[in-house]
Amino acid sequence: MLDSVKVKQDLREVAGRLQALRGSLDLDLKLEQIADFEEKMSAPDFWDDSDRAQKVIADLNAIKSVVTDFEGLSGEYDDLAVMLELVEDEGEDGESMLPDLAAGTAELVKKLETYELQLLLSEPYDKLNAILELHPGAGGTESQDWADMLLRMYRRWGERRGFKVEVLDYLPGDEAGVKSVTLLLKGYNAYGYLKTEKGVHRLVRISPFDASGRRHTSFVSCDVVPEIDDTVEIDIRTEDLKVDVYRSSGAGGQHINTTDSAVRMTHIPTGIIVSCQTERSQIKNRERCMTMLRSKLYERRIEEQKKELAEIRGEQSDIAWGSQIRSYVFHPYSMVKDHRTGAETGNVGAVMDGEIDFLIDAYLRKQINREPEQE
Repeated sequence: MLDSVKVKQDLREVAGRLQALRGSLDLDLKLEQIADFEEKMSAPDFWDDSDRAQKVIADLNAIKSVVTDFEGLSGEYDDLAVMLELVEDEGEDGESMLPDLAAGTAELVKKLETYELQLLLSEPYDKLNAILELHPGAGGTESQDWADMLLRMYRRWGERRGFKVEVLDYLPGDEAGVKSVTLLLKGYNAYGYLKTEKGVHRLVRISPFDASGRRHTSFVSCDVVPEIDDTVEIDIRTEDLKVDVYRSSGAGGQHINTTDSAVRMTHIPTGIIVSCQTERSQIKNRERCMTMLRSKLYERRIEEQKKELAEIRGEQSDIAWGSQIRSYVFHPYSMVKDHRTGAETGNVGAVMDGEIDFLIDAYLRKQINREPEQE
């Protein structure tokens, strides 16, 4: 039996969220920005600088999308509010409209949640592709197997999202799993979503590699950077690079090349190392390595800026590399818990099958809902 009171409460909550969004979005300013961009596009010399023109168009489309999507949500709410009035005014005769009203309200709530999440991904490089690396901690085969499990989890997540997932570098474990792996996930907002996964992932389970059936704890670090293109100025001098070539060491079969086409690149001043073996051409692998190196150097620059700002403000921040962000417990009970947000589930199998959107969503929402820090 459908409850009109529950539907009314849901619609009231939607109204409050829309009102809060209207205040934070500053729609009047966005409309002024749209008019300014459109004026620039009408200038006779607009296409003289193609790169600048493309950026203006991209910025215009992004702002228009925010405004038009909000207006669409507001319009749907208005229609449902009118339907609710009819249901209440008609009494028993209006009950026939209640199923459609309830279904429409539930659909609007889903759309609103998606819209809110998109607004959270508003930092400059959130929309870019993501380069994700997994490195097992101490523990040998046990940790390497855990890294392989996480590799599968992120690949499945990417496929669910419709992203293209490429393995850029793969170093297999001695007995099982992987010693290290680098993925490139191509898709809109890939970095915005996956930046939430940066940190240390902890596994607790009965080890399949322990004949005594003892419980083991394993750790794998996950690093994520945006794939930065050559429009961002990153100075890399040739004399600062050490380049090694070697034979690919993929999972087997056609993935293993018979020539030294794989490339490992070391940036001597910082000690950053990147490698790529996904292409059969050494030249292509060099290009991929340069892209990865640029991305890591850019990320390093941003982290240094954040650190300097934190020192000025006197803030205490965690060391990202050593921070345990999430635990996956297979024994003595089943649970995945994110220590940053408290989000958890007992359905470990679904998480390991790539269903991690609720964990990502919880972290992003916590960032936007943080209380302002006292100066």
